[in-house]
Amino acid sequence: MPLVQHSDLPTFSRLRKRGHEVLSLDRALHQDIRELHVGFLNMMPDAALEATERQFISLVGGCNRIAQFFVYPFSLPGLARGNDSLEYIERYYSTFEDLQKAGLDALIITGANVSNPALETESFWNPLMEVIAWAQENVASTLCSCLATHAVLKHFHGIDRQPLPAKRWGVYSHRVAVPAHPLLREINTRFYVPHSRYNDISRAQLQSAGLPVLVESEQGGVHMAVSPDGFRTIYFQGHPEYDTNSLLKEYKREVLRYLNGELHDQPPFPEHYFSESAAQSAERYIYEARRALWEDRDLPDFLEREIEPELDNTWGDTAKAIIANWLGLVYQLTNLDRRKQYMGGVNAADPLNLR
Repeated sequence: MPLVQHSDLPTFSRLRKRGHEVLSLDRALHQDIRELHVGFLNMMPDAALEATERQFISLVGGCNRIAQFFVYPFSLPGLARGNDSLEYIERYYSTFEDLQKAGLDALIITGANVSNPALETESFWNPLMEVIAWAQENVASTLCSCLATHAVLKHFHGIDRQPLPAKRWGVYSHRVAVPAHPLLREINTRFYVPHSRYNDISRAQLQSAGLPVLVESEQGGVHMAVSPDGFRTIYFQGHPEYDTNSLLKEYKREVLRYLNGELHDQPPFPEHYFSESAAQSAERYIYEARRALWEDRDLPDFLEREIEPELDNTWGDTAKAIIANWLGLVYQLTNLDRRKQYMGGVNAADPLNLR
């Protein structure tokens, strides 16, 4: 079943306008259908806060019709926020304390911007570890994205992410490494995933910790891995939640930083993302933007208008299918009388036959 608009969060109205089925709370309460309650810990910086919220909630809403989905965004202390974002969070987001009392079936944790090489020195580290500790005892499964993956792997397995020689940035072809895994049921054996990161955790590091690698790329590295039990914690290094134009917007921000003198070198194009004509438009934009700055004129405004029609989305359908499989397993697990036994740890019974 669809998302349920249980609060005034603007994302629900925006998704409805985009054609997503979003039930009013009154309508949902009059249907005798199983509910799934999903927490969404949004640690993204202010500029990406609402977009990331919409992207992940859209993925949940694109799931198969197994239940009504209640999604509860929340955030953490220790994250740098401007006044507008603080007011937005205060108005529309739940608190972790309230979610602890109410309970959740599943949890999604986003990435975050960091300022220190050692993640455990970040101001949000202790609050994040508190959420993780609670989720291990009270949530059927946790899905970690990008930096959250690196933080949780550091916490549970002592794995240190390694700096990449250059930013891994683009859309990369991936191959399913374990086709029989229930999370990958009816998934194409090869598909694309966007990446945008400066650090990496390798297959060798994951294997040494006993963590199965499910999806990987020769160029992009590991995208998806899981905890030893196959389900309790799911790790993404890529960004399957991205919109078609997310990397374009990121590229434009990098170009503006370059034009403002914050970056010494012109930013490269995201790999395997721009068509030839899109690349030509990008080069022309930089040329004309330089001239505009030299002549003290406004910057040109054609970059996104010309390039967006040239972009292809080669990852969205697969992302929805994987999230659907994940939530389907959460649904099964939360309906099993043996849930408490399963939640006991990696050596407990495995009612879903995930290992």
